[in-house]
Amino acid sequence: MTKKDIQISIPEEIIINKIYLIRGQKVMIHIDLAQLYKVETKRLNEQVRRNIKRFPEDFIFQLTQKEFENLKSQIATSSWGGKRKLPYLFTEHGVLMLSSVRYSNIAINVNIKIMRVFTQIRNSFTNNTKLQQFIDEISKRTDNNTQNIELVFQYLDELTQKKENQKPIRKIGY
Repeated sequence: MTKKDIQISIPEEIIINKIYLIRGQKVMIHIDLAQLYKVETKRLNEQVRRNIKRFPEDFIFQLTQKEFENLKSQIATSSWGGKRKLPYLFTEHGVLMLSSVRYSNIAINVNIKIMRVFTQIRNSFTNNTKLQQFIDEISKRTDNNTQNIELVFQYLDELTQKKENQKPIRKIGY
């Protein structure tokens, strides 16, 4: 282990920008992972193929052509060039499993950083979910208040109409 391997620091923003939401899952593309691990993509793929039993379908999957085109349009510029094969995507569990097949210190440090980012994203999502529930609750209360106010105005309109349609009262007596 060299000093250079230990001191590798990747800003969280770089990792966050390499996490995509595809098929309802947070995933990372094998090309991006290879760059982070500082290995060739084909070497990363070789290690996955050699250990394919460690990567079930919910850990790794391949993009469809339509998903790939959509992803390219979101990224705007593709650093993938003219690749012939569709990219492989690793879910959070797949990235975690990569740490068992990538033994370099760089890979270990990068995986630790990636796992921390995934945890932050999950916590942020949980906090946003709680916030959304709170907003929904307030919205329901507001809807009820709005209905009550509309009902009050409806009663006022009815009373006003009754008063306008009321026959004048004939006075008896002086």
